[in-house]
Amino acid sequence: MNVKTTIILWLFACSVTYAQKMERAEQKVDSLFQQQMQQPSVRNAFLTVHSEQLGIDWNYAAGQFKAGTPVTENNPFLTTSIAKTFTATLIMMLQEEGKLEIEDPLAEYLSTDLIQGLHVYKGTDYSKEIKIKQLLQHTSGLPDYFEDAPKEGPNFMEMLFIQPGRTWQPQETIQFSKTNLTPHFPPGKGYHYSDTEYVLLGLLIEELAQKPLHEVLAQKILIPLNMRNTYMHLRSKLIDTAPGKLAELYMDDTEISSFKSLSADWAGGGLATSSKDLLKFHKALNEKKLVSQKGLRQMQTWVNESFGLEYGYGLRKFQLKKLDPSLGNLTLVGHSGTSGAFMYYCPEVDVYMTGTFNQTANQKRHVVFMMQVLAQLKSLSKAKG
Repeated sequence: MNVKTTIILWLFACSVTYAQKMERAEQKVDSLFQQQMQQPSVRNAFLTVHSEQLGIDWNYAAGQFKAGTPVTENNPFLTTSIAKTFTATLIMMLQEEGKLEIEDPLAEYLSTDLIQGLHVYKGTDYSKEIKIKQLLQHTSGLPDYFEDAPKEGPNFMEMLFIQPGRTWQPQETIQFSKTNLTPHFPPGKGYHYSDTEYVLLGLLIEELAQKPLHEVLAQKILIPLNMRNTYMHLRSKLIDTAPGKLAELYMDDTEISSFKSLSADWAGGGLATSSKDLLKFHKALNEKKLVSQKGLRQMQTWVNESFGLEYGYGLRKFQLKKLDPSLGNLTLVGHSGTSGAFMYYCPEVDVYMTGTFNQTANQKRHVVFMMQVLAQLKSLSKAKG
């Protein structure tokens, strides 16, 4: 056997081995997905796993609506806080258009009535000192109207159930924060995750664009990327082809996606989309098709959020070795939401994962799921060489 024939046979053997490993990895990921579907709390779920480097594009949709109709890949779902990445991206796009600088105080752009009394901490009014970048990174000290405990009366999450038919306007959530909640620290002196900050960013976008947020989103991101299954929930259907029926979101045993009170989750979480559309957006962001290299680097300015987790400008980063040493130096960069929705990229193995389990009880469990998927794909990446 000559050298040329030996090399050809060796390459063929390697390709067969890689194909077999890929098939096993896909079977394992499918099994992991089905295990999630076996949980009684999960009624529907969606998943896209994509890697150009590994040559994979796996898409899953499982479960059904209350009426018994199966969900499909074209049924959008609520992303909850993944919307923050879209809002942050719009802010960075406006900066690159010369409309703002993220170092600017917010008070330079929004009305005095809105800013007045926004941030009063221990008797000192810091309202005019809040910078745009602090809103992006949750370092302004402002309270979170969704999660923080009010001085008296029901918290905001309870109000969503008390008044499920109420439509909230952004300014009303800001007023709720001013009236009922207390800031946590002076601007720039700590970290506290806050939807209040992203409502303010949404209002800033509207002020600069002189258009509703959902129209700006469509013009700058959704239409250019052909994201035809994406829109702002309870605001509008943005692209001419109407998306499929919204997949149902559950909080334990209660279906909440039909609540009009979810209109309160606006610039910080009011987006409906599909796993494939999330992939389009995340790839475009990472490939600098939406913001420049400089803008993306700014978005990846990290502060500590919790153990193994950091926050940038509308982006999160998991240092997975702190959560599971067997994963080594793998990281996940993206965002997730209380609905169990996720949009992450692992740069070390070039893997995107997007989807949801549409169950608020799964808002932490999906992280374990992604780590399990990466454990399979890490070995596949080594085989690819």
